[in-house]
Amino acid sequence: MNIGDGIFQLVFLILIFWMFSGVFFLVRSLVIKQPSKSESIEQKLDRIIDLLEKDRKK
Repeated sequence: MNIGDGIFQLVFLILIFWMFSGVFFLVRSLVIKQPSKSESIEQKLDRIIDLLEKDRKK
């Protein structure tokens, strides 16, 4: 193996690692954002239910 082959393999190893880490962080950011949206919707639904219960009592 000469120096050119070693550099080529090193560059592609770094490139593959960079792509996998990019995909990992992309998926992680999408997964982390989802619960906050569902919590927000859940809080809004709780508020609507409370208002409807108050309206029924009147």
